[in-house]
Amino acid sequence: MRALLLFFTCMTAGLCLAASDPAEGRKLVAEKHCEECHANKTMGDAKAIYLRKDRKVTSLAKLKAQVALCNSELNLQMFPDEEEHVVAFLDREYYRFVTPAQAGAQSTSPASPSPSADTSRKR
Repeated sequence: MRALLLFFTCMTAGLCLAASDPAEGRKLVAEKHCEECHANKTMGDAKAIYLRKDRKVTSLAKLKAQVALCNSELNLQMFPDEEEHVVAFLDREYYRFVTPAQAGAQSTSPASPSPSADTSRKR
């Protein structure tokens, strides 16, 4: 019963990113040909869509919404948990947004810079 309650709490609060698997997300990105589509949009460099300075995805919530939009508009037929895996992969690989749990930990150690503040990364 507790597990069921936790599941529904996570689903409604959108806090299940920690249970997502970035490795599974990487597989889904390859399987669904996400980078091929992005390469077409950016004229060659698929990763440029994640790393550009004027990117539209500026928060974890926007990343989740963008993955859901791609899934819906392109009829990728991913389940919500698969979307979360993709979000976890993209967040770990490119975005590095601060989750609510990390924000609480950072407030106790102000010397730590925000991972999302580093926009100079090139991959």
